[in-house]
Amino acid sequence: MIGFLESLVFWHWWVFAVAMVLLETLAPGVIFLWLGLGAAATGALLIIASGLDWQMQFIVFAGLSVIAGVGGRTWIKHHPLESDQPLLNQRGAQYIGHTYRLDQPIINGSGKVRVGDSDWKINGPDMPRGSQVRVVGTEGASLIVEKIESDAPTAP
Repeated sequence: MIGFLESLVFWHWWVFAVAMVLLETLAPGVIFLWLGLGAAATGALLIIASGLDWQMQFIVFAGLSVIAGVGGRTWIKHHPLESDQPLLNQRGAQYIGHTYRLDQPIINGSGKVRVGDSDWKINGPDMPRGSQVRVVGTEGASLIVEKIESDAPTAP
């Protein structure tokens, strides 16, 4: 094993970098990417300074990986990824602002409403069946609703 470590050259680090990037595609989180960048940079450094012993190579790899990780996290924090569908994984939030007619009454602040092909638990003021409601928020897996006042005049 020591014999292999003593014979490390730049392309060994590049193979390791490719393996880390491939592993990143299979594993959740973003950790192997930074290790891959550190390994690639270590390989590039070895082209310039080929006389580094294996212990120094590992120290350089560790340092460059930490720098890549901290730098990458800082970059992502200041430049968040924008999406054309920011609510894709927040299904309840997608319904905020939509209106629905109650199939069942809201009793004691709780009820259900049909949204598309599924029933959602709703929280809001007590209302009879057939009332129009607007989704104004979410609370866990429940939708928060309010009654929509009818624009039609009421009969005396």
